[in-house]
Amino acid sequence: MSSHRGAYGIRLAGLEGAADLLVPVPADAPAYAVVSEIGRAEALEERVEDRAARLRLRSGGEIAIDRDAGRIVFRVPHAVRPDELVHPYLAPAAAVVGRWAGRESMHAGAFAAGEHVWGIVGTREAGKSSTLAWLARQGAEVLCDDMVIVAGVEPLVGPRSIDLRADAAERLDAGEAIGVTGARERWRMRIGPAAPGRRLAGWVFLAWGDRVGLRRLPASERIPRIAAERGLRLPPVRPDALLELAALPTYELSRPRSWDSLAAGGERLLDLRP
Repeated sequence: MSSHRGAYGIRLAGLEGAADLLVPVPADAPAYAVVSEIGRAEALEERVEDRAARLRLRSGGEIAIDRDAGRIVFRVPHAVRPDELVHPYLAPAAAVVGRWAGRESMHAGAFAAGEHVWGIVGTREAGKSSTLAWLARQGAEVLCDDMVIVAGVEPLVGPRSIDLRADAAERLDAGEAIGVTGARERWRMRIGPAAPGRRLAGWVFLAWGDRVGLRRLPASERIPRIAAERGLRLPPVRPDALLELAALPTYELSRPRSWDSLAAGGERLLDLRP
């Protein structure tokens, strides 16, 4: 097993205070030192170029990424703990580093059902993290909570946690209160390891409905939905990259907006096959 630690296929230094959230990564993975500073955004606009990037944070801060120096600087108006840097702050920076490596990303989580990995896509308050937490409680391997970065056909493993809202944490009896981070209060559920090297089987979009149901999406729906949830609002890394993501089997899982339907929806996910 590699002695190098990181997340999303990136070797990370400077996060020793949150080493338990990191995962083994290959020795030849892109290497970056993570630095946090107290301050506000210095750039007026976001930009992602070939050698550097600046991303704005909702907190009023920014992320500055220097590809040649191998540095990710989080500039935030208040002090940020190492575990907060790993999650949720790291995800957008990882999407940029992934793009430089020719990888596409999606605002999504992912779990493994047997040898198949499924990306779980949900807009805000669609139940994505609570669904992933329920799956983890059933013994499923959760690869990541909120950013799927795909290297070829492999979804890369992210930090070992799922962040829940108060009601989900109470209902699932899971998670430890970590205060307000990333603009909202969070309860952090630690999760076990996930094996790398598996293929992405497809996508599941979460929706609210009158009953629990699973329908396969036609191509006319897949492409615009996947395009809307890409990790960076930039042109695809290759002309055919978006089509490759949209060519995978894609479903919509709908269920009533009640906790009683969570298990029934989760069982549908565990039974999915490509």
